[in-house]
Amino acid sequence: MVFRSKVDAFFINLALIVVLVLALGSFFPFFIEEVRNEPANVFIPAVIIMTSIFLLSTGFILWTVFVVKYVFHEDYLFIKGGPFKSRIPYENITRVSPTNAVFTGHRILSSRDAIEIFNKTTFMGSIKISPSNRKEFMDELKKRCPHIQIQE
Repeated sequence: MVFRSKVDAFFINLALIVVLVLALGSFFPFFIEEVRNEPANVFIPAVIIMTSIFLLSTGFILWTVFVVKYVFHEDYLFIKGGPFKSRIPYENITRVSPTNAVFTGHRILSSRDAIEIFNKTTFMGSIKISPSNRKEFMDELKKRCPHIQIQE
């Protein structure tokens, strides 16, 4: 069973601000007179390099923010956000609780309406996620992990 991450306006705005700052940092130098007056053999490669860096950085940010999913496999919960992945065996999950602290710890989410899954597998001992249908996600998690403690 696959669950997508909830995406809220805060994360959309945050991604937009980061992309705008990247654009400003990447393209602002080309508006300076001394840079524009450089010979074409210097100016054109610089434009190509900065545009490439901007596009790759923007693509990476959008990939990690908007392509987040949580997959229930037979033996483990698979969490994927862009290139970042976590595989948590069900027997290692100990507790689940709601959280709003989405800027600390290990997290693969795109909403402030999140849950924290405490386990014995991940680096920090817990991972924060934000499934779009929390109730259905929690019901599925309870079926697969009847031993977990759930804090509401």
